[in-house]
Amino acid sequence: MVMDREQKRMISATEVFVRKEMLKDGSGHDWWHIWRVWNLALKISESERGNRFLIEMAALLHDLDDWKLGGDGNFTKTKNWLETLKISSKTISGLTEIVSQVSFKGAGVENIPSTPEAQIVQDADRLDAIGAIGIARTFAYGGSRGRPIFDPDIKPERHDDFEAYKRSAGPTINHFYEKLLLLKYRMNTETAQKMAERRHRFMERFLDEFFREWDERAEI
Repeated sequence: MVMDREQKRMISATEVFVRKEMLKDGSGHDWWHIWRVWNLALKISESERGNRFLIEMAALLHDLDDWKLGGDGNFTKTKNWLETLKISSKTISGLTEIVSQVSFKGAGVENIPSTPEAQIVQDADRLDAIGAIGIARTFAYGGSRGRPIFDPDIKPERHDDFEAYKRSAGPTINHFYEKLLLLKYRMNTETAQKMAERRHRFMERFLDEFFREWDERAEI
């Protein structure tokens, strides 16, 4: 799909708006996370197709009302911004529907996107949650919430509903088992499945080394 001049203007304006809103975030959901997801979504869409305007806009807006950042669940900021762009109510509804399907909601919660565009944006967001960058973001988020790195007495949980997942406050290492190591198997597109392989293996190597160091005892 070739975008017209007005759609390109809206994307450029949204980039500026979201950059200003998210630049100083310290939880791993800053502007550069948005930028990476945006670019990953574009890369995936090269082979998986989809409506490019919807993909770019949803990728840029996907964390604006995220519950982890204080979102109210009604996509208030997103809708207000889109209304300033004079986007049709139908398109606003379509974009908020895509965004609502992006976030992981618990290991036991089925969250299969309903459109190709939502599949692509969800895959892009999940790719940025794994690998070296995913590891860095995970510890940034845990630190921003005052969570310990690891506690061997607190075991990972399987969250069977979204509310239980949102209430979770376990150590950061647990998050690998509660979410990150599952994502390779929950990519929607063939392109993202291939991209996830290397990132997944890196996380496995990291965890092997983490527990090796954790279990070391100094020799006297």
